[in-house]
Amino acid sequence: MAELIAVPVVMARLGIGRTKLYELIDSGELRSVKIGSRRFVTDAALDDFITRLDESAQRLTG
Repeated sequence: MAELIAVPVVMARLGIGRTKLYELIDSGELRSVKIGSRRFVTDAALDDFITRLDESAQRLTG
């Protein structure tokens, strides 16, 4: 079962601010879910996002 990670925790893990996080969510680069008025990112979605970043960096560096 996927764990839900709150926005402040995701911000801390990625080292980014709230505006950048919501840009990633709005663009579809980072999947999220909304429960009531709160938004969460699943641990699987965060892992996928980080994996894609790593793969992109590896392609750029050869």
